[in-house]
Amino acid sequence: MAEFKNTETPEESKGLSFVEQIIVDDLKEGKNGGRLQTRFLPEPNGYLHIGHAKAICMDFGAAEKFGGKCFLRFDDTNPIKEDTEYVDAIREDIHWLGFDWGENERYASDYFPQLYDLAIRMIKEGKAYVDDQTSEEIAAQKGTPTTPGTPSPYRDRSVEENLDLFERMNKGEFDEGARVLRAKIDMASSNMHFRDPIMYRIIKTPHHRTGTDWKVYPMYDFAHGQSDFFEGVTHSICTLEFVPHRPLYDYFVDFLSDGSYRPRQIEFNRLNLTYTVMSKRKLLQLVKEGLVAGWDDPRMPTISGMRRRGFTARAIRNFIDRIGYTKIEEAMISVSLLEHAVREDLNAIATRAMAVVNPVKVIIDNYPEGQTETVEMENNPEDPEAGTHSMPFSREIFIERDDFMENPPKKFFRLAPGQEVRLKGAYIIRCNEDGVVKDADGNITELHCTYDPDSRSGMPGASRKVKGTLHWVSAAHAVDATARVYDRLFNVENPSAEEGDFRDLLNPDSLKVIEGVKVEPFIAENARRGEKFQFQRIGYFTPDYDSTPGNLIFNRTIALKDSWEKVQKKNV
Repeated sequence: MAEFKNTETPEESKGLSFVEQIIVDDLKEGKNGGRLQTRFLPEPNGYLHIGHAKAICMDFGAAEKFGGKCFLRFDDTNPIKEDTEYVDAIREDIHWLGFDWGENERYASDYFPQLYDLAIRMIKEGKAYVDDQTSEEIAAQKGTPTTPGTPSPYRDRSVEENLDLFERMNKGEFDEGARVLRAKIDMASSNMHFRDPIMYRIIKTPHHRTGTDWKVYPMYDFAHGQSDFFEGVTHSICTLEFVPHRPLYDYFVDFLSDGSYRPRQIEFNRLNLTYTVMSKRKLLQLVKEGLVAGWDDPRMPTISGMRRRGFTARAIRNFIDRIGYTKIEEAMISVSLLEHAVREDLNAIATRAMAVVNPVKVIIDNYPEGQTETVEMENNPEDPEAGTHSMPFSREIFIERDDFMENPPKKFFRLAPGQEVRLKGAYIIRCNEDGVVKDADGNITELHCTYDPDSRSGMPGASRKVKGTLHWVSAAHAVDATARVYDRLFNVENPSAEEGDFRDLLNPDSLKVIEGVKVEPFIAENARRGEKFQFQRIGYFTPDYDSTPGNLIFNRTIALKDSWEKVQKKNV
């Protein structure tokens, strides 16, 4: 038996989650030969979401932390809903989060022969029978939590008849839904899962790995515990809804275990995030009905959607570390906590650059026509090694339309007639008293200003203070781009708790597409997939997958500050 060495200091051990503490205790006691083996068990019937990320971080993270292995096992027991697209997406998401399973990729379908043999054994031992009832009849005769169930009229079929029927089920002789194989346990058990649970059902849809080899497929409760045993899993970590299933998990494992080794099921609370849904069925509905632009729509809570939006793997893992693992059910976590983790990480790594989302042109009348100079911009003040980049400055620039007011209130420290501001990294400018040009409809088209030639960095007047600093882009050098500004997918905090159709609760302003954004050349030149920018004073942005050099498209990952929570509190 391998000796377990706890590398945690006493202080670190105090910070272990209850799941990790169980693992540490089991390893210290030498259970299962001192081995640690976990598994992540996704169904390949959809894309992974942030809730799955919590499970991934525990399954892979615990194995990594305590010197064990984590297997990736696809629960491919329902070919009707499964697709290789989902298998590939799941692999990509786990790798992106920073975990790897090496050669330990498995499928429930790998164990179909062993599971089938076990079912045959249980039939022979009188522990399983073929039931001809419909699913509705079976559900009705299971009783209620306070009243016992009624035995199936087929419960006492002979072993020979059950063997014959089950083998014929697998040969495809019967229609789907015509028969099932049930475990014969206890129809009066206080645990509803023990009331003769279904082990196998007939499915004639070809399987993405086994083709038409099988016509009967195991149910999750029968397949996953046994597969854990076949694989050598020591700690089967899942969410709290499986607590009532645990006795059944142990019941089936007992048919295989001799006591020297057995997997242990441990449950933790699932992740529920405000302003979204975690139901894979509902997410699939949104995708199928075109209410979002696919599984990787940046508004979706999917890992692929968050990656496309510009979230980082480190931010997601930091968020999960902070919320932790408990046994408190239905813990609703504010999405603001996730967004805080994203801002915190992007602040450390995102390159600062200038973009103007709602531009108005400024003409600096006393700046020489045709002249261009360059100013040096700091790439990231949080990173001393990030360096700088050059940005062109010219007579005509763009600033944000909201940074100008013709008749400003007091304490408006941006641009107004007769008022000065500093252009970040460049000069101080003053708007002329008569410098506002409008079109026939009264819309401002141009602002005329003058600049202080001595106010640039390194000049005698560089230290002169003004109260406002604006971002800007040289008009002659600006590159046009599109910004996709994303917000909460739903208008209510907990859509799943609301009555009615959840689709009616979608936020109509969850996506705003803004054309004609002006970005500095540095952004255009570095707009590669995965790049993280802070558009100064606006927010964090990343190039979208649809972006090309001739058609720049940026997703707003997140605003610089959390204004949503303030707005919601104000409206309460």
